[in-house]
Amino acid sequence: MPGRMDYEKALELQYTLQERRMNNEMDDTLLLLEHPPVITLGTRGKSDNIYLSEEELKLLGIKVVKVNRGGDVTYHGPGQIVGYPIFGLNGFGKDIRWFVYRLEKFIIELLKEEFEIDAYRDEGRFTGVWVGDKKIMAVGIAVKRWVTMHGFAFNVNTDLSHFAWINPCGLNKGVVSLKCLTGVSQDMNRMFEYVRDYFSKEFDCDFVEKKVEELI
Repeated sequence: MPGRMDYEKALELQYTLQERRMNNEMDDTLLLLEHPPVITLGTRGKSDNIYLSEEELKLLGIKVVKVNRGGDVTYHGPGQIVGYPIFGLNGFGKDIRWFVYRLEKFIIELLKEEFEIDAYRDEGRFTGVWVGDKKIMAVGIAVKRWVTMHGFAFNVNTDLSHFAWINPCGLNKGVVSLKCLTGVSQDMNRMFEYVRDYFSKEFDCDFVEKKVEELI
């Protein structure tokens, strides 16, 4: 269900859907969105990892939103595909590590099969998907009563200069986008389809695209 949505509105939608999923009022659901530029701070986030002052953030119109996912500071913005799986882990062995592994794995396979890009997950160290020493996809989830929210952020045509505002994930590591790796701007509609299809294949599920109004 791709679309552009304000981050805070998407966050409230996730809370609503998570509650419904916990009450078995809906099936597993995947939200696929883009956001206007925003900085989010996870449960282990440090304000020192945001390099802009409050005044600079205000002048740029950039909000900092504190959230309940794991991890530190992240940036979301146009050209980045953000996926929010609202999934009940009871059907997946209540295995959070397995779930995160599968989120990383489907992007690795997408990059390999569609673009011949060798990406990897950093076993036992850092979450996310990496190409060389730079991160192309960040992962951070929250789980309540074994139902997930938050998810992944995949840099497709993302303006990488915006990452200079922060220390991404608090790791002092670089970031990269698919546009940067291929040298061409990608068709976002096609990329949303790739993400949906590879995710569905990895988790052995089919998603029917719906409007937000149909979910709430």
